[in-house]
Amino acid sequence: MLPLKKILTLLLIVFLVQTLQAQDRITGRDFATRSEVIAQNGIAATSHPLATQVALDILKRGGSAIDAAIAANATLGLMEPTGSGIGGDLFAIVWDAKTQQLYGINASGRSPASLTLEYFKEKGLKHIPAYGVLPVSVPGCVDGWFELHKKFGKLPMKDILNPAIEYANNGFPVTELIAYYLQRSFQAFKEYPNFLATYSINGNPVQKGDIFKNPALARTYQLLADKGRDAFYKGEIAKTIDAFMKKQGGFLSYEDLASHQSEWVQPVSTDYRGYQVWELPPNGQGAVALQMLNILEQYDLKKYGFGSPEHIHYFVEAKKLAFEDRAKFYADPTFNEIPLKTLISKEYAKERQKLIQDNRAGRYKTGDPKGAPETIYLTVADKEGNMISLIQSNYRGMGSGMIPDGLGFMLQDRGELFNLEEGHYNSYSPKKRPFHTIIPAFVTKDGKPFMSFGVMGGDFQPLGHVQILMNIIDFGMNIQEAGDAPRIDHSGSTDPTGDAQDPQGGFLTLESGYDYETIRRLMQMGHKVGFGFGGYGGYQAIMYDPVKKVYYGASESRKDGMAAGY
Repeated sequence: MLPLKKILTLLLIVFLVQTLQAQDRITGRDFATRSEVIAQNGIAATSHPLATQVALDILKRGGSAIDAAIAANATLGLMEPTGSGIGGDLFAIVWDAKTQQLYGINASGRSPASLTLEYFKEKGLKHIPAYGVLPVSVPGCVDGWFELHKKFGKLPMKDILNPAIEYANNGFPVTELIAYYLQRSFQAFKEYPNFLATYSINGNPVQKGDIFKNPALARTYQLLADKGRDAFYKGEIAKTIDAFMKKQGGFLSYEDLASHQSEWVQPVSTDYRGYQVWELPPNGQGAVALQMLNILEQYDLKKYGFGSPEHIHYFVEAKKLAFEDRAKFYADPTFNEIPLKTLISKEYAKERQKLIQDNRAGRYKTGDPKGAPETIYLTVADKEGNMISLIQSNYRGMGSGMIPDGLGFMLQDRGELFNLEEGHYNSYSPKKRPFHTIIPAFVTKDGKPFMSFGVMGGDFQPLGHVQILMNIIDFGMNIQEAGDAPRIDHSGSTDPTGDAQDPQGGFLTLESGYDYETIRRLMQMGHKVGFGFGGYGGYQAIMYDPVKKVYYGASESRKDGMAAGY
């Protein structure tokens, strides 16, 4: 038996440990990874630390937020080719401090003019394949850069692209996360033309910490720096792509590239508890988030609390309702009359909300309004008050597997998201933009910028947008806590091709951090609850405080992201 003195000492230690547990951290909720970044002159938040530093360097040299975003995106196309690159598309929302307005750009490309729906029928295909020549559409990213730069840029494009060119020539260390994705891509694409020469080291998969170079991409970037966007769409790069696709039996042509142009669009919005939330209109899925918010606004989520069964249940049911509409209506508006005004109206949301049962998981049909993979997201703000919310990807990770000779990048496979059902809103047609998953977001309050943010992750993106906003507006989290909080995903019911995935209402997956009592209650309601593997997206955000005149930055703890300012 222990002496009394030792027993008392042990009891004191236990008491002190229990007493001090609440003082283990000074700031943040128990799931927070760190405090927010706060700066006066500018902030950049990207999915890679080196890209964030490139953006800050551009800001410090007098570049605008838009200049810095382009520089960061070019760097990410090199360092994170598993989620981005100039073979893909781009969307952005810009707050212009001079005009005090938001501007939206849709820099997504169209399908080849020579590829028809009849071709797929003749081949007996029911879906467009993920890889190869058939899912390739015009890459819109580069045109998006130059359009943004023409409207909001300050530094020459040579200065903006130079950091990425230097890294491509001299090399950079590969992160653990990107090495993992590159190794997966190695298995998928090693037999495809030019993959090993571009994305391996001496024919071997890239490992964490390896110094990776891409001199072919450096040369391509240098052509853009010297000769502008036409080098890509009408010059040497376009001709190389055309020749390569012809050699592979593909359809994307010089003429498709030469006729491409981005579109400046008006962002659309809804009011959520006094905050104006802005998304871009279709062919993207951003307005789905607005539909979900309009439904959720009818519930007192703050009363239920974060992580409660009610919070998760109403969120999932709102998602199901909005995604049913997404599967039918969201597509290229040039080819369809999309009833968007009705879809994002409060009146329509009230009608849809009536279908939700408080204690039972539901199955829903599309409404009747009258009237993926990997991606990169980044946001930058500068000392003049300009802010940009930018998202860019190739779809399905690296893309189609098609790497044109000597260019150092892979072409996207975004065309996979068309369906082949004649008469469907998103049915394949020549010169048509496919349904798009990548969506930037912006929030204003009282007509002033409040937050620029985005969440990567294919179909998950509108779910991620809504969760970030609930976490901040309903549950009082700061922008870092809002990104670190455990997430909710739901899949099934219908997908963008219009196919039913699960007639029983889909599958609910919860990130680690929700208690079992909540999970058990959700199962009792009829939800199929499980766990996912890395499918909860990635996040960056910048918030502006107009009183203190400071920026707050946050980045993704699940990936390599970093927010930094000066």
